[in-house]
Amino acid sequence: MKVKTNGDFARFQKYFEKYKSKFGVTGYKTYFKHEPLDTGFASITIDQDNMVATVKLNNNLSYEDGLFHNVKRSAKHEALHLLVGRLECLAGNRYCRHSEIYEATEEIVFKLEELIPDLK
Repeated sequence: MKVKTNGDFARFQKYFEKYKSKFGVTGYKTYFKHEPLDTGFASITIDQDNMVATVKLNNNLSYEDGLFHNVKRSAKHEALHLLVGRLECLAGNRYCRHSEIYEATEEIVFKLEELIPDLK
């Protein structure tokens, strides 16, 4: 069931760009997509070598998930992933499993989400 509107997508992009600037990760070319995702409200893929980020907002949430979705929080969450993306890329070149790196990064992002105030 689609519950996200184009207005939500435009707000998501606006908030992401504001957080991207606030976090000082402005050297990345950013592409946005509004499409179905298998899991989650939003996602980001980072091509560190080319400094390109592709940020996606799920446009096919269930009604129940849609009730709890917060566009601004999702934008902040994905911008935080961009902030720690280089660290994640570098850590991936070391001797540990990708799942361990992902879990540690996700833990930091959720903590930062709570510590950093929302945009006004």
